[in-house]
Parts: sequence; C-alpha cells; structure tokens
Amino acid sequence: MIKKQSISLSFISISIMLFFMLSCKSKKNLQQTNTNPLQTEDTTGKCRLGFKTAKVLSKHIKESELAYDWIYAKADVQTLIDGEDHNLDIRVRGKKDSAIWISIQAVGLIDIAKLLITRDSVKMVVYVKKQYFKGDFHYINQLLNADLDFDLIQAALFGNSADFDDDDSKMKPVIDRENCHYLLSTERKRKLRRINSGQDSLKRSLQTMRLNPSTFKIINNNFEDVSTNRSFYAKYDNFLAQDSVFAPHNVNIEIRAEKKIELKINYVRIEINQPQKLTLNIPKNYDPIPIKKEKQ
Repeated sequence: MIKKQSISLSFISISIMLFFMLSCKSKKNLQQTNTNPLQTEDTTGKCRLGFKTAKVLSKHIKESELAYDWIYAKADVQTLIDGEDHNLDIRVRGKKDSAIWISIQAVGLIDIAKLLITRDSVKMVVYVKKQYFKGDFHYINQLLNADLDFDLIQAALFGNSADFDDDDSKMKPVIDRENCHYLLSTERKRKLRRINSGQDSLKRSLQTMRLNPSTFKIINNNFEDVSTNRSFYAKYDNFLAQDSVFAPHNVNIEIRAEKKIELKINYVRIEINQPQKLTLNIPKNYDPIPIKKEKQ
C-alpha cells in the first residue's frame, strides 16, 4: 500500500514514465538485449519461415496494428524500482493523433496525478503535492531526463510501432529461426529542438520489432538512441480479442538505467471508438511545479 504522505515527486515522475518509458537515460555500460538492431542475416535453427522483405514486413505491421479513432483502457500496474514495490491503477483515454488523457491512482483510489497530452502541449496535475504544470515536451523531457514526443507515447501504449523511415536502406529484415519469429530493424527520425541554439536537429533512433509470424503483431520492441545511449525493452503478450479489440493485455517492461526499473502492466479493459472526455482542470489553490534549469 502506498501511503499518501510518502509519495515523492521522483516516484510520481517514474509513475508517469509507465507511459513515457521509451527513452530512459542509460549508463554507458548499458547491457544490450539479444536483438541486434543492425543484424541482416538469418539466425540459425529449424524454423521454416519464408524470407520476407522489409517492405512486406512493414506493410504487415501497419495492417495488424490496433486501429482506433477513440480509445479507453484501464490497467493494473506493478512497479519495482530499486527493490521498492508499488501497485498502481492507470486509466487512459485518447483520440488518435490528437490527445491522450492519463489518470494515475494508488491502490485505494488515491489520486496521484492526471495528465493531458497533445501534440504541442503537456498539462499535469499532481494531487498528492497540490502542484501542476502547463508546458510542452521540452519541459517533460527536462523533468524526466528523457526524449519524448506525442507519436512515440501513442504508439507505445498498446504495442503499435512508432513512425519509422520505410526506405529500404533504413530497414533490415531478419528471420530468427531459433525462436521462429520475424524481426524488423528500422531507423526512426524525429525533430528535436536544441535547448541551447533553438534550432531543429535530427536524431537517429533505432527500433527493432520482433513479430509473431502468424499475426504480425509486435511481441517485443527495442528502442535505442545511438546518439544519447538511451534504450528500452518491452514484451507484449496475452493478446485477447474482446469486443472486436485484438490487443496485448500484458506488457512487461525492463529498463536498465540509473535506477533498476521493472514494470508489469495488465490491461483489464480496452474499449475503442467510444468518444471520451479529454479535459483536465487545475485547482485554483495549486502551485506550479518548480522548474530546475539545466546548466548551460
């Protein structure tokens, strides 16, 4: 049980990272996953999968992703952070390519925080601290020491792929014959605002997806930003078809960073295409969260 008075802002930030988990800062000696983003040859084994080009795999991935205009989900989340265990209830509402609303509660219906995220803004109310902020992803990235954007968060929530460059030179198909899976390594490019100069720059980020050969659903996803040495690994399973929604209901996250973090997300409810209320009010007696400026 999480006691209301014991919840720190750092824990709140890590709780928020349940859905902002794609760009955690890693130590220089970050342990790599078994998936090599640049591997181009088939691994050995007895699997009889036929080779598919990167274009074909990319097409199958897009066709098999969870498609929706509106979405609502409820999840039970267990976090293990440096040996400390917490249980949380998470609720997510979203309109595709427009807005994401997230509610984080401790077991016992204690409101921890709520967020409203759009393509160019982030609003958060931290109820246990009586604080709030209104800003953008630059502020979120500064607070959580991460590199985030709306598209990345939207994709990660339910096991979809983040947008990637589908040029043949940027994609590498692989057959893992030992486990009988397809792999597709891609290069993702996105514009990030340079803090100092105010100019846009392009960052090279690798995404390696492990695919179920029958459904082409993503069952493992590994992100690595080679320029900042940031990495994340997620496993999606327990794909259930409920109310015309075929999506992973279990998501296991391993983050190897300055803190050892393990996340177990169990979706207990997912609904699509029912309009949702996407608003967040800031109480008048709440104070803005202090912003610590980075040293130039």
